[in-house]
Amino acid sequence: MELTDYDLIQKCLAGQHEYFEELVTRYKKLIFSVVYNMINDKDEVSDVSQEVFIRIYKALDRYDPKYKFSTWAVRIATNLCLDIYRKKKVNSTPIEEIEDFSDGVDTPEESYLRKERAERLRRAIQELPEKYRTPIILFHQNGLSYEEMTRVLDQPMTIIKNRLYRARLMLREALMQERKEEAL
Repeated sequence: MELTDYDLIQKCLAGQHEYFEELVTRYKKLIFSVVYNMINDKDEVSDVSQEVFIRIYKALDRYDPKYKFSTWAVRIATNLCLDIYRKKKVNSTPIEEIEDFSDGVDTPEESYLRKERAERLRRAIQELPEKYRTPIILFHQNGLSYEEMTRVLDQPMTIIKNRLYRARLMLREALMQERKEEAL
């Protein structure tokens, strides 16, 4: 029988530290994804992800089991990334992929245009203020629900929804403005 996240945490807190490895295995992709989408430096993603797990380990005694462990872990990762961002004043978030609704057969031209659209969107997201960029990344790239985002960002749901709405408007405006400038 597979142990629950809470069971693993209890074993770690009881001195059986080898059980933390299972938590790392379960959540390393999620944490790596959050860090990757928030940190601009690809070389730094692995180091920051490791630091997230160190912080998680040190804070296990403060985990509240009424929340999902994944939400708690994402909050720690997000807070660390925001701290790093503030220290470096980095203003970027890479977006490598956009959902592709094609039939799977790309001509070279379609492939080029898709990559160009992805780059435009990535640049537009980079230019968003942090308070709008973070919810966009958490919701659209990491798939967090509104409820999870309220816990991760420690903001009321009305603010989260408002910031997502405004961020989408800002992105649409920025992308439309870029198209107008290209047409001239």
